[in-house]
Amino acid sequence: MIKEEKIIELIDVTKSFDDNTVVEDFNFYVRKGEFITFLGPSGCGKTTTLRMIAGFEMPTKGKILLNGVDITNLPPYKRPVNTVFQRYALFPHLDVFDNIAFGLKLKMVETDKVNKKGQKVMRHLTKQEISEKVTKALKIVDLEGFEWRDIATLSGGQQQRVAIARAIVNEPQILLLDEPLGALDLKMRKEMQIELKEMHKKLGITFIYVTHDQEEALTMSDTIIVMNDGVIQQIGTPIDIYNEPKNAFVADFIGESNIYNGTIVSSNTVRFLNHVFECVDEFPKNEIVDVVVRPEDVELVNAEKGMIKGLISDKVFKGVYYEYTLMVGNNEVVCQDTRNFEVGDTKGINIVPDSIHIMKKDFINNTYEGVINKNGNVEFAGGEFECDLTQFIEGSYLDEDGYIISKEGKKYDFTNANVKVEFGLNDIEIIDNEEDGVVSGEIISIIYKGDHYQFIIRTEDFEDFVANSEWLWNEFDKVSVKVNKDKIKLSLKQEVKEYEVI
Repeated sequence: MIKEEKIIELIDVTKSFDDNTVVEDFNFYVRKGEFITFLGPSGCGKTTTLRMIAGFEMPTKGKILLNGVDITNLPPYKRPVNTVFQRYALFPHLDVFDNIAFGLKLKMVETDKVNKKGQKVMRHLTKQEISEKVTKALKIVDLEGFEWRDIATLSGGQQQRVAIARAIVNEPQILLLDEPLGALDLKMRKEMQIELKEMHKKLGITFIYVTHDQEEALTMSDTIIVMNDGVIQQIGTPIDIYNEPKNAFVADFIGESNIYNGTIVSSNTVRFLNHVFECVDEFPKNEIVDVVVRPEDVELVNAEKGMIKGLISDKVFKGVYYEYTLMVGNNEVVCQDTRNFEVGDTKGINIVPDSIHIMKKDFINNTYEGVINKNGNVEFAGGEFECDLTQFIEGSYLDEDGYIISKEGKKYDFTNANVKVEFGLNDIEIIDNEEDGVVSGEIISIIYKGDHYQFIIRTEDFEDFVANSEWLWNEFDKVSVKVNKDKIKLSLKQEVKEYEVI
């Protein structure tokens, strides 16, 4: 068995800025010569991870290994790494040749001579050596004959090639690319995806790429690291990531997906869309799960031949196929078909077992650590929520002084009691106005679940509320939340008797 040659390895790496953790407990490695992509939404920690590999940022904890050697605190100029930025960072007063040659003119190489201290004598590259290296780099990026062109006269795609040439001319072991295609139009971006993959094959060096574009990641990568909110969600090949997503976020972020709440009926059957389907994934009976079906895996047939029926509510022509939205009860089913049906038609829907992917739910309840205050309310997640303290003692009631009285007449004071706070995803009310709820925050994630949306709302104290709603807000909207007191379940950390008033 061939041993995998790791060129870069991150071990328990975390990066925080003040109290904000942007990269949390990263553990992964990059093989020599691999094209690996960090993929995720804006603000998920992709660029920060890239900058730590480059040496522009230092980890708060953990270590980074290069060929097995710890380089965590090594400065950027001592790392065999070059970076291509989204904005290219070219020098406008220099022509193409001098932009590419800039680093070479500063570079020092060893000679065979030794000084009095026994150290190798260093020298600058000759003009001939620099010219040869620049010419070779221009050939790789398909810009031969552009040596003396002014940077301002180049198109965006040509400038991007110059930036890549400047990075590869120094012959790095690793090339870091931070959303380098972001400034290009769609057609040029697709062309450059293919060209970058070809460059990778020609150079044979390691590419580490950052993007939020799923198509770029699927097109170019050997391995994809899907990130969200500073946490690695899944590592795998493009095929594995697409066909076997680990959770609802990955399924929703990579390509189009139908995602539903489901219940396991038996080891190989699952109920969703009010129907029991056969599946290949095995989960415990009665477990609540997320079910993912890709639109291309939904088969439309005559109504009487389908497992379930759906009414076509919308269709969009996509060139090669039509994208249909069918209503099955209150749930939407998105599918793709080359045939032309009409809005209002009723069609049968079939889904084969291999096309049904079942995942453990990321969120079943919201859970927090809280404390009971002197007002008889519970404080958690930066807010003060009304709650029912009588749930601690069966048959008890609250007297006018705020004490809990048991049915035996004993008095209890739960002030300062540490508690576990729980409530469901459907128990949160999302409110447009920040001041009208108990706690305000920003929507950082939205996943559509067929008949409702699932939101993650993050407060200023970096506490998260996961809420379901049939209403749609936008990502980054400022909202507030509240929870009905009857929905808040409290569990004491100590025994009830410790709060008895003698």
